[in-house]
Amino acid sequence: MTAHASITRRYKFAAMHRLHSDQLSEADNWKVFGKCNNPNGHGHNYVVVVTVEGGIQERTGSAADVEALDRLVRETVVARFDHRDLNGDPAFADKTTTGENLAILVWDLLVGKIPSGRLTKVGVVETRDNYFEYAGPAAVGAG
Repeated sequence: MTAHASITRRYKFAAMHRLHSDQLSEADNWKVFGKCNNPNGHGHNYVVVVTVEGGIQERTGSAADVEALDRLVRETVVARFDHRDLNGDPAFADKTTTGENLAILVWDLLVGKIPSGRLTKVGVVETRDNYFEYAGPAAVGAG
């Protein structure tokens, strides 16, 4: 029986957004989102936390190929969002750019592409006080 372990890596990007829902009136948007509904938007230095688990490989002693994971997250997540307006991303065309929705999107972008191991959790640190976490369904066909 192969021992299992998890590894968590952190990645950073800076992005802006405006919390706004077309399903709410202007007054309700201000009531729900406050200053984060500013029409000019606002920015964050986001930290994305990715946790992968897998069997510890005898040859490497690791549960995941960290170099491949880092490359995947940089190319798939960081390059897509760094120094961008999240509201302009096609994935947010019909969703509010909340931290919850960003965590789900990051999960969806990564879950079927993890080079080794299994994605178990994605976290998004938006501010000192705001942390969002998602552990959605496994990729189709993942074992």
